Amino acid sequence: MSQGSDMNRLTATRSATLPDATRPQPGLPRRAAVLAAAAALLALCLLPAVVADAADVPPRDLHLVGDHWTAWDPPAPPAGAEVHVIERGDTLWDLAGRFYSDPYLWPQLWEQNQYVLDAHWIYPGDPLVVSVQVEEVDNLADLAPPGDEAAAEEDDSGRGSGILSAAEAAGAPVPLGSESDIYCSGFIGDAEAEFPFAIIGSEYETLSPDLSSHIVGGPAYSTTYGTDTVRYGMMNGDIVYLDGGRNGGMQPGQMFTAVARQERIRHPVSGRTLGTFYRFLGRVRVLSVQAETAIAEIVHTCDPVTVGSLLLPFEPQPVPLGRMGGLRPINYPTAAENLADAPIIVRSEDNLLTLGEDSVVYIDRGEEDVVPGDIFTIYRMNRPGLPPVVLGELAVLAVHQRSAVARILYSRYTVRVGDRLELK
Repeated sequence: MSQGSDMNRLTATRSATLPDATRPQPGLPRRAAVLAAAAALLALCLLPAVVADAADVPPRDLHLVGDHWTAWDPPAPPAGAEVHVIERGDTLWDLAGRFYSDPYLWPQLWEQNQYVLDAHWIYPGDPLVVSVQVEEVDNLADLAPPGDEAAAEEDDSGRGSGILSAAEAAGAPVPLGSESDIYCSGFIGDAEAEFPFAIIGSEYETLSPDLSSHIVGGPAYSTTYGTDTVRYGMMNGDIVYLDGGRNGGMQPGQMFTAVARQERIRHPVSGRTLGTFYRFLGRVRVLSVQAETAIAEIVHTCDPVTVGSLLLPFEPQPVPLGRMGGLRPINYPTAAENLADAPIIVRSEDNLLTLGEDSVVYIDRGEEDVVPGDIFTIYRMNRPGLPPVVLGELAVLAVHQRSAVARILYSRYTVRVGDRLELK
């Protein structure tokens, strides 16, 4: 799938009488073809060729719900909710622009309709809840003690650097990262973590000729093939074989994240072993299942996928939104003692030594301590007797059991592994 805002242009499938779907293109939804009823079956046969160059393929386990085909199981909308019935050509990007006046709020629209398991695909006839519910709050100005009106209206021109007014702090929320920051990152886990399935082979392993077995006096080639592969790192569209199969609970259409076990992670401050880093390589979709194996297609790659890659069930995660407030004033840092047990950056993407704005990092706090959207001030500890130095800010994008993925939003100076964090 394409990354960043390009993938947000999510095209609905064609509302035909047969289960069919189109695939989005970066920038604009794909134009739906007008097909004669007599050519519907032919269109289904040609569909794989149509999407061969796309970054993904539509779900194949479509079923009839009411009078339309869909891959999802839409629930009945809540009472009183504003509902839009998806039409041909609709996209979450465009619908967010229509109903929220900002297409970048498409993750909020997706979050309200969690039955849509893959945000790339929405289907004509499915209902989308598009209303925004805002809880009423008391007007704090009405609760102010008598005589405080003047204080409330006092000129705020003397505010220190980095301190925002209420109007400035209430700006429109923006994405704190991109989908590639989340889906092409990884996590820190146990060294011998167990995974339900793995990639055990590929079509390329049958394509290398075994020249050592040719017949003496025969032709200078062999018709037998060995297990040496002609391609080690595989990309979008390549076919792989998975263990598990029907007896392992696999079903056609299932999506898995391919994972590679990498280096051991030591805490940069305490020196203790945190675990092993597992990198997300991409995603595979199950095409068909046999008793003990399954045939799958690679539909998204961050790094080349290899035979032996481990598999986790794919879980879609929207990019968190946040308001980009001002940096903590450099003349008002937190006290050093507040950072004694603070979260710490423990790994950088690709193990880079110097980090800055847009760098992806990993912190030593997991799902019990942080949530996506949390924003932290980054500090560098100073020599004894001097206050910590404000370096910048980062935002948490995804959380796992013992680590979290974050993106540096702003940096005054170079950020490094070992720098400390304070929740903003």
